[in-house]
Amino acid sequence: MLTVTPRTMGLLAMAGLLSVAIMAGLVLGAAPLSPSAVLDAFLDPGADPTSTRIVRDIRLPRVAAGVFTGAALALSGALFQALLRNPLAEPYLLGVSSGAAFGAVLSLTVVTTLPGVIAGTAVTTALALLGGLVAIGVVFRVASVVGRVDTRVLILAGVVVSAFFGAGVMLVLALSRGDAFRSAVLWTMGSLNRATWTGVAMLAVCTLAAAFISFGLARHLNALALGEEAAGHLGTDVERVKRSTYFVASLVAAASVSVAGVIGFIGLVVPHAVRMIWGTDHRTLIPLSLLGGAAALVVADAIAQSVVRPLVLPVGVITAILGVPLFLILLRRSHV
Repeated sequence: MLTVTPRTMGLLAMAGLLSVAIMAGLVLGAAPLSPSAVLDAFLDPGADPTSTRIVRDIRLPRVAAGVFTGAALALSGALFQALLRNPLAEPYLLGVSSGAAFGAVLSLTVVTTLPGVIAGTAVTTALALLGGLVAIGVVFRVASVVGRVDTRVLILAGVVVSAFFGAGVMLVLALSRGDAFRSAVLWTMGSLNRATWTGVAMLAVCTLAAAFISFGLARHLNALALGEEAAGHLGTDVERVKRSTYFVASLVAAASVSVAGVIGFIGLVVPHAVRMIWGTDHRTLIPLSLLGGAAALVVADAIAQSVVRPLVLPVGVITAILGVPLFLILLRRSHV
């Protein structure tokens, strides 16, 4: 008799939830479409051209960006929670988001005003990614003490670097005007409005590569949860695992921020909820967090497009509004 394990059931449930979320993302929006119209846009050459354009050119890249951004944030959150051995850790704790935000705001408010410079989504994405990488490098350099990574110093360095880049963002915004100021502020709220297939492809490669590496680290992360000394006795190269985890989690977070801006709570709530329901084994936690994060962000973006039609709210606002009470409930139930 075939036995279905809780892990298999969880994967099937999350995959089903993601499928429903993707359909909701394609159906809902400023101009709602029926599920049949969405299917016709892909399968029927004679489908309504307006509906086909909305589905293929506008909503499909947006949903794809939501899938990989949500997966990246949830994966990053799960890895940081393992590295710091703290279920309340999240992707932006160590300054990645502030560095990326500084790069993006600089692009939107300063680079666009330079003569002869044509700044677009690609330039903003590149500078945001560069800012995130600088923050990652500075935090790691400060936290590397005598050949080892001190997680306590890592947190302190992250807080300081985040404050520094946050001050830089406020300074640039204070000196900017008009449309540039509005664009920069909206970017910092998190949005999938600027989703392009180029950005999606870059983020997909980063997320899939990070997921592959994370699966290889899963057993060592389980050992690390017992403490560094115990993990070492179990055969884990503790420093190598800590460095790998830090860089994978930080890089995938930087990539997601460079594409979609700062979107909170996905990387905090999803891994925390998965851990409460399915346990702390990272061989289960990592894939379920990937699927759960993807589904959660696609649903949140569908809500952002539908709640005040025809306006589209920043998805970061929706994740915060829904994430705060949900996390408080999880926090209460887990007695953290």
